[in-house]
Amino acid sequence: MSVDKAFRDMIRNEIEVQLKPLRDVVARLEEGTADLDALRNVAERLAPLAEVVGPLFGAQLPAAAKAGRRGPGRPAAARSSVTAAPAAAGKRRGRKPAAAGADGGRACAIIGCGKPSRTKGYCAAHYQKLRMLEKTNRRPSAWKDYADPDSVEDIKLPRGRAASKALAAAAQAGHAG
Repeated sequence: MSVDKAFRDMIRNEIEVQLKPLRDVVARLEEGTADLDALRNVAERLAPLAEVVGPLFGAQLPAAAKAGRRGPGRPAAARSSVTAAPAAAGKRRGRKPAAAGADGGRACAIIGCGKPSRTKGYCAAHYQKLRMLEKTNRRPSAWKDYADPDSVEDIKLPRGRAASKALAAAAQAGHAG
């Protein structure tokens, strides 16, 4: 026996030892999928019986089972034509902004913003800024909840290293106070 052949046998044996756990896992997975297929077949065979007997015992069928299975993707064209018409007309999705006028709508509290207020007297962008300022203990005293429209001066937040220093100073002030 040559050294080359002995070396190859040694490597082959080592690879077999290393791959054995992986082969065992693959075999268990294959057994599990066979069990799932058997369960699926039993469920499909019992489905007509469940439709007949289920209501007698108060069982309700899922909505998907009543309507039949729908394939992946978008719904059929007949159903989507009803919803496609408003979208094509340029209608926006989501919540409508409150109109500033007689119906109680207000403008954002930040001077010069002009957007309709959504929460606590601020527009969506300025409310997010308010939340961030509260979270980092940097909320200015002028930024009150439900402030009057166009009554609060906007602040320009530092960025980069200056922001890091401001956050550290705010954290120190929060721990000291």
